[in-house]
Amino acid sequence: MSGNRNLKNRVAFSNALERSLYEAFEKLHKETRIPKSKLFDEAVELLLEKYGKQKE
Repeated sequence: MSGNRNLKNRVAFSNALERSLYEAFEKLHKETRIPKSKLFDEAVELLLEKYGKQKE
C-alpha cells in the first residue's frame, strides 16, 4: 500500500467479510446514511468491550 492517503486520525487497511455480513453492513449503511467507517468503528469498539480490551 502506498502512503496513508493523508489520513491523520485513521488507519487504512484491507480485509474481507463473509458475503452475507457485507450485504447486511451495506444495507445498514444505506438505511442509516451513517458512514461505513463510523459503523466499523462502532463494531470494533463493541468487540473490544466484549473481550475486555480497551482502546489505547
